Amino acid sequence: MYKNLAALSILFFLFSAGVHADTNSSDTVVEFDDSMLEEELVYPDWFKLSLGNLGNDLKEAKKAGKKGIITYFGQKRCAYCEQFFKTSLADTDIKNYLQRHYDLIAFDIWGIDDIVDTDGKEYTERELSVHYKANFTPSLVFYDADGKPVFRLRGYYPPYKFRAALQYVVEEFYKTETFSAYFERATPGEYFLLGGLTERDFFLEEPYDLASLRGNGKPTAVFFEQGNCHACDLLHSGPLSKDLSIQEIEKMNAIQLNMWADTPVVTPQGKKTTAREWARSLDIFYAPSIVFFDEDGKEIIRVDSVAQFYRLWGVMDYVNQQGYKYSTDYQEWRLKQRKVSK
Repeated sequence: MYKNLAALSILFFLFSAGVHADTNSSDTVVEFDDSMLEEELVYPDWFKLSLGNLGNDLKEAKKAGKKGIITYFGQKRCAYCEQFFKTSLADTDIKNYLQRHYDLIAFDIWGIDDIVDTDGKEYTERELSVHYKANFTPSLVFYDADGKPVFRLRGYYPPYKFRAALQYVVEEFYKTETFSAYFERATPGEYFLLGGLTERDFFLEEPYDLASLRGNGKPTAVFFEQGNCHACDLLHSGPLSKDLSIQEIEKMNAIQLNMWADTPVVTPQGKKTTAREWARSLDIFYAPSIVFFDEDGKEIIRVDSVAQFYRLWGVMDYVNQQGYKYSTDYQEWRLKQRKVSK
């Protein structure tokens, strides 16, 4: 009964908002220019500035009747952050729901101000963003009333997905299940088996024995997609249609899986499973998601939010050049590359 009510509540929002889980009412939600902005972003005026101690920020939020706090990690010229402001945070329902339950505290991932986290450890804004692996901006960390980080979103998501994530945390479903399992009830998997995936020449054919690819000198990119997926179609017709992207993906073992199918798979670590079960175990909740593994089968990074050309190409370049071996995180690697190119 409890789970059925959760599913109905998600569906009620999706349909009342006029947005379906597999498509968007406007391509601009998931299709936009992700080059660096010319002008710096201005935070919405209802964002909070930290008192320098997240424990004190939490106390202030609780005094105001909130369930906790959300830390926002962004960049001043981030196109994805701008899109988040223009879509999800411009939606009156989403904004009111968020403000009713949380104080949102903004940080710049390159900031140098000192911040004390809820566990008493001190960081700069930059160090805190690395600690929470905010590889893709905007990233959000949700803290409960006890100051425990309970959920993270890395990157930009369409409004319907962000609203569902808010509800997932507010109603404390994170205590009993993953977000992917929670969201699946509102978007039954059988539906997504309808329709085919976009075929590309660079995808390897079955059988999908990823363990056999270990040690062949190439990283592996696993594309988790689904049928009737507008965002998946845009990925292939947009970022993955460009020559620079294809050049990078052809340096990898590229695998495409329907995340709802029972296709047999052997994971890079040698476990026999199915595409559906593997996606669940990885907590894949956005299609398309791309998970990158090194040649030894260890996960390097994943892109499980909206990604346009510059972000996707940057991640593939990071993987192929093994930037993860030489930098603290992806953002530091990209900054180094920009400085070298000047």
